[in-house]
Amino acid sequence: MDLCHRLPNLEILFLYDNKFIGSIPRDIGNCTMLQQLRLARNNFTGAIPLEMGNLRYLKVLRLPVNSLIGSIPPNIFNISTLEDITLAVNLLFGNLPSNLGLWLPNLKRLLLGGNELDGIIPSTIGNATKLVQLELSENLFTGTVPMTFGNLEFLQLLALEGNILINDPSTPELSFLTSLTNCKHLIVLALANNPLNGIFPPFVNLSTTLEVLEVTNCKITGMIPRGLSNLSSLISLSLSDNDLTGPIPDTFINLAKVQRLYLSGNMIQDPIPNNLCRLSNLGELRLSRNRLLGSIPSCFGNLTSLRDLQLDSNNLTSSIPFSLWSLKDMLVLNLSSNSLDGKLPSEIGNLEVIYQMDLSKNQFFGGIPSEIGGLQQLIYLSLSRNKFQGPIPGSIGSTVSLEYLDLSNNILSGVIPKSLEALSYLKYLNLSYNRLEGEIPSRGPFTNFTAQSFMHNVGLCGAPQLGFKPCNAPSSPQKSIRFLKYVLLATASAILVLAFVYVLARRWRKKENSPASTWSDLLHIATCRRFSYQELMLATNGFNESNLLGKGSWSSVYRGMLVDGMAVAVKVFNLQLEGALESFEAECEVLRNIRHRNLIKIISSCANVDFKALVMEFMPNGSLEALLHSNSYFLDMLQRLNILVDVALAMEYLHYNYSTPVVHCDIKPSNVLLDENMVAHLGDFGISKLLGESISMTQTKTLATIGYMAPEYGSQGIVSTRGDVYSYGIMLMETLTGKKPTDKMFEGEMCLKDWVLDSMQNGEISVILDSNLLNTNESDFAAKVQCVSSVMSLAVECCEESPEMRINTREVLQRLRKIKDKYEKNIQATFKLP
Repeated sequence: MDLCHRLPNLEILFLYDNKFIGSIPRDIGNCTMLQQLRLARNNFTGAIPLEMGNLRYLKVLRLPVNSLIGSIPPNIFNISTLEDITLAVNLLFGNLPSNLGLWLPNLKRLLLGGNELDGIIPSTIGNATKLVQLELSENLFTGTVPMTFGNLEFLQLLALEGNILINDPSTPELSFLTSLTNCKHLIVLALANNPLNGIFPPFVNLSTTLEVLEVTNCKITGMIPRGLSNLSSLISLSLSDNDLTGPIPDTFINLAKVQRLYLSGNMIQDPIPNNLCRLSNLGELRLSRNRLLGSIPSCFGNLTSLRDLQLDSNNLTSSIPFSLWSLKDMLVLNLSSNSLDGKLPSEIGNLEVIYQMDLSKNQFFGGIPSEIGGLQQLIYLSLSRNKFQGPIPGSIGSTVSLEYLDLSNNILSGVIPKSLEALSYLKYLNLSYNRLEGEIPSRGPFTNFTAQSFMHNVGLCGAPQLGFKPCNAPSSPQKSIRFLKYVLLATASAILVLAFVYVLARRWRKKENSPASTWSDLLHIATCRRFSYQELMLATNGFNESNLLGKGSWSSVYRGMLVDGMAVAVKVFNLQLEGALESFEAECEVLRNIRHRNLIKIISSCANVDFKALVMEFMPNGSLEALLHSNSYFLDMLQRLNILVDVALAMEYLHYNYSTPVVHCDIKPSNVLLDENMVAHLGDFGISKLLGESISMTQTKTLATIGYMAPEYGSQGIVSTRGDVYSYGIMLMETLTGKKPTDKMFEGEMCLKDWVLDSMQNGEISVILDSNLLNTNESDFAAKVQCVSSVMSLAVECCEESPEMRINTREVLQRLRKIKDKYEKNIQATFKLP
């Protein structure tokens, strides 16, 4: 670095909060007098130079929120003058040195969170006895929590959340908590999202200075210890998403300073204790997803600081206490999925600043108060699955911020107010399963809603594409007669087809005695039929090329418009091709029972001797492949992550949550289709396989797509769920690099998987990032690069050569969700490291 030659006595170098790119120069080690180096929040890439170990006088090293990659040079931990090592939110990986802490007598701050560090946390860290802040969260550390943390008597922050740490298996109690008794100055203890798997000690003797205790999703069992109430300085206590039982301790009355109390997602029983009303500073109370009984304490109305109250998914009864409507500063109220009843009073209008209200799945009755229209900040409102009667108040049209409105499954009557057309931010509307009548509004947000928003309201009329009768076209006797004629004709046709199939089945049974030609199989194909060939011809304009959406190995898919205005996709099988019939039967076999949000829905089918087709829901945003390689459409990082999570959810359902495991056999972007909300749906089950009980793999002669198929599939025809994982790994790479596995650059010995792996090992993640995502001027560039690095690490694990070495689908989904959550936090976070 020329700077070091020009300024040989340089002691302080602050370059944080800029847009510097490239790697940190190796000759930074020539600045031998340097005491403070702060390069936070830039776009530095590459490795941390080994030469930094030459900086013998260095006290402060802060390089957080960059895209640095590789292992941390171990000689950094030998600089005895260091007081502050902050390397958080980078792409660093590898183990921490086993002697960490032995040569850092002055270290006060060690912040390494938000990386990919793994291995155990060295117990020698307890030798750095001056540590005040220790932050190792959101990494991949394994093993137990070191008992030597108890040596750090000045420790104020200990953050270990988001790792894979466990409790000492020799004891059921979380024994490391006892070791922290010596940390008399501890303020924050964050352990969330670790599979600790243990119970609290009967007496939790932590520091009385502790203000934040975060133990969410740690597989904690047993009862909530009464001794937690001794932590008199607690401001935030979170024990959510564990397996805690018993009541909420009455000793919690001693937590006078607590502002956030999170106990959701446990098995807590008994009524909600009234003594919670004594916690006058309580601002957020979350008791969702437990087994709480009885009524909501009326004294909650005295909690004037309460802003967030979530009691959903319990067994609460009685009506909402009238006093609750006096909490005029309430922001979130969720009481859904209980057995609450009664009417909503006009005083609901007192909640003037509330932005989320969910009262769904209860027994409320009476009318919806018109005062609800005065809630100008309301964004989310769900009153579904109750017994509300009467009209929809026109005043709801005044809730100008509303984005989500669900009034479905009630007994509402009258017309849909035209005033709702003014809700310009409304993205979701569900008025189905009521007794509404009259014209469906057509302006404003209603231009984007489908028939799903209005189902089962027999009195409604509106645009043909919504599937309702026109408002100015009353039915006539002639139309009724014509309709009856169609019904009789369709019934007669169905009887003839069934008779034909019966005769055909008997002939086939005599000829072949084949297990694949059983009566149940043929009957299934027959009962799939709901449309005639003529109807599909009409819907697709004679299977016109202009309606063609795509072609596969045995079929072509056309866009169709049914007579009721419903858009569909019609998949027509070319029975002249060998394997087409088997493909049709495979899809019928797999899709006749499976139901999942992220799988393509088969509406019906058409099957006769020489024509077979499936009628599917239409996906207006096409395939993932088309969008990835389009010149006119751009998928941002979050959209890509959401799509990948959707596909992983579909795979998890197929592999684990269906009665017989289903192997898709052809996971690739062209088989991932996107609906109007960009939700991904996995389709094309033409070569999928059902694995019977106790069968983990089978064999096939049907080839999957070159570039995506697992090695054992291509060479031996072996089919297993791990083969789907391999294909998914290739799709992960393609989705974030924009490169197909069949790209021309991979015609030689190099393949997509090797290209990604080489780039990762060389610290060149930004090189393989899809150019559409590559914009170094964006403030979230570092977060993107870190996210891509994590996804590529996951993809490489999916694509191990040996099926036994690959991770399973559930692990894939868990890891991907974690990566997505981390990316969202990173792009939203504002770092204020001085």
